[in-house]
Amino acid sequence: MRWDGQGFPDGLRSEAIPLPARLFAGGDVFDALTHARSYRAVLSVPEALALIDAETGGHFDPEVVQAFWDCFPAQRQTTP
Repeated sequence: MRWDGQGFPDGLRSEAIPLPARLFAGGDVFDALTHARSYRAVLSVPEALALIDAETGGHFDPEVVQAFWDCFPAQRQTTP
């Protein structure tokens, strides 16, 4: 699921995508990035937030990304 409509059934995009799906997409990626996988090392919270932030408006709903920053306000200063 992508905010810009790529990869979502019927080409749904932006607010046409149900809010629970938009929230889950951000949370799922954040969880995957901040936990080790057999194919890559764990990323720090600032690194994960930076990757998510870079995809604002493309992969992720800008309001969902802002909600992540609201949960981690101290991380914003340490993120490139």
